[in-house]
Amino acid sequence: MDGGGGAGGAEGELTAQETALYDRQIRVWGVDAQKRLSKAHVLVCGMNGTTIEFCKNIVLAGVGSLSLMDDNVVTEEDLNANFLIPPDESIYGGRSRAQVCCESLIDFNPMVRVSVEKGDPSLIDGEFLDKFDIVVLSRASLKTKLLINENCRKRSKHIAFYTIDCKDSCGEIFVDLQKHSYVQKKPGGATEQQELTYSSLQEAISVPWNSLPKKTAKLYFAMRVLEDYELSEGRSPGETTLSDIDAVLARRKDMCDKMSLNESRIPTTLVERLLAAGKKEHPPVCAILGGILGQEVIKSISCKGDPVKNFFYFDVADGKGVIEDIPPPPPAK
Repeated sequence: MDGGGGAGGAEGELTAQETALYDRQIRVWGVDAQKRLSKAHVLVCGMNGTTIEFCKNIVLAGVGSLSLMDDNVVTEEDLNANFLIPPDESIYGGRSRAQVCCESLIDFNPMVRVSVEKGDPSLIDGEFLDKFDIVVLSRASLKTKLLINENCRKRSKHIAFYTIDCKDSCGEIFVDLQKHSYVQKKPGGATEQQELTYSSLQEAISVPWNSLPKKTAKLYFAMRVLEDYELSEGRSPGETTLSDIDAVLARRKDMCDKMSLNESRIPTTLVERLLAAGKKEHPPVCAILGGILGQEVIKSISCKGDPVKNFFYFDVADGKGVIEDIPPPPPAK
């Protein structure tokens, strides 16, 4: 299934229709940025409350194409945070999340091509990824995240990689742009070319905890404990619940002992919140995370503005968004 028109006229020039439709945002980030956006191809794996917010934002912004991958059949539970699924079982019954979301997104901007890619994200190979400039994963296992991130890095073309996950009242975004050049605006209106080198996901989660700053977000550590437990138990994201609290806390102790980190840096109350969340998403948090991700992807494509480096965290407990730049671990001697 696919729908919507192709973006961009001859030789990548914007058509008169596109220029008129995107007039306001062109005034914000310029014609060149809009041209880049209209030629960008995005893959999103996992349709849920956070990713549909992101999809809505980039479709309205005029991305070249958007491909959705999620073969899971829609359930009533999906209606809680996914506003792209009509609350009518005669429409969504027996159909995949990707199919139903695709139909809704086409109506947001008929000039953007939105399509469905069937398949299992854990089986995606590098050749398939060559069709895209941006890859976004949500609610995927750590094993799948690491595999796709590694495959993105192996390709000859530059593919930006993102993960986004909401755990009810808090969430995490990971960004890997590999080597990224962009224009930074200075006070007074001057601009300066900048370049950033990113850690891969494997590097970002392999850094010894005792080498990280004391102000490192507690969510960074808590999410690593939960990921490690799910990986070792063969659990899918969200399947671990409060009934597993004793085993997860034991895993926290083991990891903290190994990393020489005080367990108080990963509060039990935070671990309990993550486990109680399960697969639940809090729509306002989804809106914040999806909005941030949309902004970051547009910055990446347009090469304008300071991008998030590595991790972004949000927690309603303090209402703060925190960026964590996790440096790669030192090379082995």
